[in-house]
Formats: sequence, C-alpha cells, structure tokens
Amino acid sequence: MRPEVILSHPAKVLTAEQRRFYFANGYLHLPAFLGRAWLDRLDKVVNGFVEESRAWTTSDSKFDLETGHSAEQPRLRRLSQPVAHHETFWELTANSPITDLAADLLGPDVKFHHSKLNFKWAGGGQEVKWHQDLPFWPHTNDSVLTIGVYLAEVDETMGPMGVVPGSHRRELFSLYDTKHQWTGALDASALDRAGLERAVYLSGPAGSVTIHHCRTIHGSRPNRHPTRSRPLLLQSYSSADALPVTPYVMPCRYDGAIVRGHYARTIEFEGGQAEAPPDWSGGYSSIFALQQGDEAAGAYRG
Repeated sequence: MRPEVILSHPAKVLTAEQRRFYFANGYLHLPAFLGRAWLDRLDKVVNGFVEESRAWTTSDSKFDLETGHSAEQPRLRRLSQPVAHHETFWELTANSPITDLAADLLGPDVKFHHSKLNFKWAGGGQEVKWHQDLPFWPHTNDSVLTIGVYLAEVDETMGPMGVVPGSHRRELFSLYDTKHQWTGALDASALDRAGLERAVYLSGPAGSVTIHHCRTIHGSRPNRHPTRSRPLLLQSYSSADALPVTPYVMPCRYDGAIVRGHYARTIEFEGGQAEAPPDWSGGYSSIFALQQGDEAAGAYRG
C-alpha cells in the first residue's frame, strides 16, 4: 500500500509527525513505548526458554546457539519464530499496541510475516552486519516492515539497532559476494556507497521500540557489555496487498495471518527488480551463521 493511501487512514497510536518521519527516513524510534505489564509477562516467558536451551548442544530450527553455549552458561543467538512456541508472543504480535503500530504504518489491513528473538548475549554477542531485509524475503511491493522491542535497557555498548536514514529510497543492494555466494550482508565493495556515515544507533530503556522499512540498511555491533544481554524481539508485517514472492525459510502456523483489518482482494505490484534469495529448501540456520560463515550455515543443524 502506498504511503499517501496509508496516511489517509486515521492513526491508532502514532502522531502525524511520527508517521511522516517513518516514510521519509525509513525508520522510527519510540523509547519506552511498551509498558511494564507487557515486559514482565515477556521476561517470564523468555527466561523459561533460556532455561530450556540449557539442554541443547547444537543449533536447530528453534534455538540458534552461539559458540560457547553450555548448560552451565547458556549463550543464545536466536529463538526462531517465538510466536510458534508460546501464546504470549503471538498475543503481542497479533493484538497489542505493537499491532497498532504496524497498522499506522502499513494501513488498516495488516498481515503477519514472521518473528524472531535475537539475544545478543553479554560479553561479545555477535554483530549483525549491514543488510536490507527485502532480499531475504521479497514481496510484490515494499510495504513491509519490522518492529523490534527491547526487552531490557540497551546502551551504546550493547550493540543497539543501527539504521541508515533514507536508505530505503536508494539502492537495493546485493547480499551475494563477488563469488556469487549468499552472505546475508552487503559486500565490502558496496559499503562505501551505503551511507554508513549517516548511521543512527537506537538505544533506550526496556520497552523501547525500533521500526525499520524492509529496504532500510540496518545492522548492529557486538554486545560489549560484560554482564547484560540485549534481547530484541522482532515482528515482521506487511500490508495485506503485499504478497511474499518466496516462502519464509522457517514456516509456522501463523504465516500470512491477517492481524488487522481484512484479507486483500487485490495485489499491489511495484516495478523494478530484486535478487532472489538462494534455494533454502534443504534447510536454513540463521543470519548469524550465514554472516559469520559458520560451517553448513545453509542447513539446519541438530
């Protein structure tokens, strides 16, 4: 759905200025947006999954483990598709102020795409290299975004989300390297024209929200804090008239669910070309494994 059409609908939670800022810059930062009641519920659920992960020794389609993970000292990179593993995550995604944010920026008809919980563990939790989301999961149009919720306070040492303002209106970069291998990150040869000198890093107290457009260049540094992890819960949505061109690599029962409004009777197409992601029918691990060049990064392990 086009921005001018979206803006013609009344907002639920955002101001007119915030909506215009998002469409102009490709991101939005809302410090302390999600309230304490929600955070307490989420903390309890997340702590339960951390405890569960102690029994894992290899990454699989549920837990993506960082090097050094053990029962005594868990180190998680990601819980994949948390909405498939606990109803609290789905409630937040489908019926909460987070869903209202999606409707304010995608229009009244909103479709769920996927979710993930990135932990970025204390004392070196891995970076996420600069990339754009659309090449990972191309759609018929780019009315697609991701909303992140910091479940704990995040300062500049902890690898906060970084975005390049206005990059959603510029080049759509390849995530293949010069040897035509998918890396999930901008190639080093492209970094000098990516505008990284304009990058803004979005820190804040627990409950702060980051929103980025699917074409916005974004990434995050390693977590250098010695004791505090940076759990970031991410929900991706599209306007209902944006159809995914390729299936998501980690499907769940909520794929394509309409979380606001109605199913779209028409599909909106946008001109131009986008590279297709690789054939992941044999399995997929995570963006962390791909970007770090882990062995068998393109397949499930476990």
